Amino acid sequence: MTDCGCEKARRDLEEYLRNEVCKTEHKDITEHLDNCPGCRDEALVARTLTEVVARACKETAPEELRDQILTRLRTAQATH
Repeated sequence: MTDCGCEKARRDLEEYLRNEVCKTEHKDITEHLDNCPGCRDEALVARTLTEVVARACKETAPEELRDQILTRLRTAQATH
């Protein structure tokens, strides 16, 4: 029994979403996702998760919290 492309598409999905596959592979995976609802859904979940994590990584702590943490670290360093 031959694979319809799902195995390759899923194996290379992360690289595909980061545009780290060659143009030929990108085209093949895009075509597969266009025709395979299961892999398309998996790609959507992976893409959404990647975007949410990327947004979360860009957030910074409030300045007041940062100052409190630095003060506590300095105090801890001074007493040890």
